[in-house]
Amino acid sequence: MLEMQMLNAHSEARRRLPEATAQIVASYSHTPTTNRLDRCPLPNKEAVSDVLNDVTEILFPGYRRRDRLNVTNVVYYVGNLIDRIFDVLSLQISRAMCGGSETCDPTKKDAFLSLGEERTLEFLSRIPELRYKLSLDAEAALKGDPACRSIDEVVFCYPGFDAVTVYRVARVLWELGVPLIPRMMTEIAHSRTGVDIHPGAKIGNHFFIDHGTGVVIGETCIIGDWVKLYQGVTLGALSFPTDERGELVRGTKRHPTLEDNVVVYANATILGGDVVVGRGSTIGSSVWLTRSTEPGATVVIDRPELIVRNK
Repeated sequence: MLEMQMLNAHSEARRRLPEATAQIVASYSHTPTTNRLDRCPLPNKEAVSDVLNDVTEILFPGYRRRDRLNVTNVVYYVGNLIDRIFDVLSLQISRAMCGGSETCDPTKKDAFLSLGEERTLEFLSRIPELRYKLSLDAEAALKGDPACRSIDEVVFCYPGFDAVTVYRVARVLWELGVPLIPRMMTEIAHSRTGVDIHPGAKIGNHFFIDHGTGVVIGETCIIGDWVKLYQGVTLGALSFPTDERGELVRGTKRHPTLEDNVVVYANATILGGDVVVGRGSTIGSSVWLTRSTEPGATVVIDRPELIVRNK
């Protein structure tokens, strides 16, 4: 008897599903800014993630999906990956470039796809340069952390290096003028590692993020060579200027500059587009810095009083 009552109640609820569906669909007209109905498709997040995984496989052959690679079979393996990346990334880039259109214009699809193929080929041609830069980042990690025993350990075990790898891939696409996809890639890394690096940031060679979790690097940051950051560091904006209509002013330098050989310790916050941390400076843990430093400066907060009450 009870089971029949439950089934009847269930059936009554199911009969009301069309009403719920109609309400949801009606909301698409009320809030059109958060749907993509009757417009060009945007890049697919899963496809972008797959491309990122394939690119990483090419950057570090033999480390991940396929072992037992040698100088003979690596040509075929990488060639297969390149072919797949070219097809998938070309389509995703073409979608990103035409994604701002209100409607899909069939006459322009071929032009956008051709543009996507050109950008993808340019990206692939820069992979040797990417590999060189990442080898320097791996070297910085090995030299900068006494707990690290080998480059293999860096590639396998360091979330900061993982985040920097994705940033450098996304940065190339950013420099090629590809919209949206670079941000999608760095947000994939953000969710995976806890490190948030905007692809617009300019970062030099031998860059090392130790531990990684909670690091934030803003869009207009400029970072020199041999810079080391620890966990929880924020390189952010001090304020957001607005125009006469109250709209945010975009395209200005909002984030700090760190010159060569700077070390920033855990949980330090450096804010402002005019802030320049001079070459060779050290920023201590938990520092809140909103002004520039001279080269070689050491910035620390006053040591708080430590109180120990014995039992």
